[in-house]
Amino acid sequence: MAHYGRWIEFLGGDLGQVGWIMGSCAIAGLALRPWMAQWINRLGARAMWGIGYVVFGLASILNLVITEIDWVIYVIRGSLVLGTAIVFASGLTYITLTTPGHRRTEAIGIFGIGGFIGMLFGPLLGDWFLAERTGETFQVLFIAAGLFVVLPAFCLPLLRPTPGNEKNPLKLSDFIRTTRQHWPGMILLVDLAFGVCMAAPFVFLASFIDAASLHIEGISVIGLFFLFYAGVALIVRIASRRLPERVGPKKVLLVGMLFMSVGMLGFGLVEASDPWMIIVPAVTTGVGHSLMFHTMTSLTLDSFPIAVRGTGSALALMMLDLGTVGGAPLLGWIGERYGYAALFAAIGVICFLSGLTYAASELLHSLRRSRRAYPSYSQS
Repeated sequence: MAHYGRWIEFLGGDLGQVGWIMGSCAIAGLALRPWMAQWINRLGARAMWGIGYVVFGLASILNLVITEIDWVIYVIRGSLVLGTAIVFASGLTYITLTTPGHRRTEAIGIFGIGGFIGMLFGPLLGDWFLAERTGETFQVLFIAAGLFVVLPAFCLPLLRPTPGNEKNPLKLSDFIRTTRQHWPGMILLVDLAFGVCMAAPFVFLASFIDAASLHIEGISVIGLFFLFYAGVALIVRIASRRLPERVGPKKVLLVGMLFMSVGMLGFGLVEASDPWMIIVPAVTTGVGHSLMFHTMTSLTLDSFPIAVRGTGSALALMMLDLGTVGGAPLLGWIGERYGYAALFAAIGVICFLSGLTYAASELLHSLRRSRRAYPSYSQS
């Protein structure tokens, strides 16, 4: 699906429409997250995981009926996002329910390795399908994407089920009440910024490669990017899997945000005369991704007890979706008006400022706790 922006352009869309379709369709996942969370709590994470695969597979195949940019592509793209959202929230909840609390961050990190493996091969395979961009080759792409979820769907019964609660309410008011009761704080701003960052590789990268005329004879440029992005991220994730436990997830998260910010600025170095420079932002943003996602998710889930862990997972991913929803259209406008260098630089600035804000809030929180712990010292 890293090539979906090219599908929109094949149908006659411009960069602005890529941003609007990719961003606004994330509203589907965002708007339904509260009920999704309640259903995970009610049916169990494994059952909802399977439902997510069905939604994604059907939505992928339904792209075959699209012949122009109209309301249909919004519905189908929204369904793709929804299926992905269900799969991701359910898998994330499952992992947190089946691992010890003190190793939750590591478990989320190991879970994410599957995604990095997919990034290694998916874009390369998509580029192979789209060697010539015709309606038929895009059909092959979407059929393949729909069929690829069949294998993991059949593997789900091999996992031990997690208990659901049939009495769990399905009202929006209950989601809001649970969220307010277990509000995780400023870490949600980091979740939001990460959503904005993900617009770079998964929304605008393919269009950037085409617009900048990046070409390496015999090599897929987008495949090369994800080879280094996911490959380095995979190595760093495995090598540092116990690091959050040793030094604390907050420190690991802030280092990751710094890498992500610098990596976005690195896109400004990439030109048609030296397409190999795409490796620079690929490596740095890959390191940032590998250090950010599992730590920020674990920190978001810290305040949610096991019984409502689905709500915590959904809230974290809601903020990620919100970053994409608000970010992609705005970034598309920036790219259309000021160029891709400005687009990626804007993402880098947003990420850096979010990390700075989170670090400041944690420092203030730490100072308040110190004053409460030593009141006589603070008074003197």
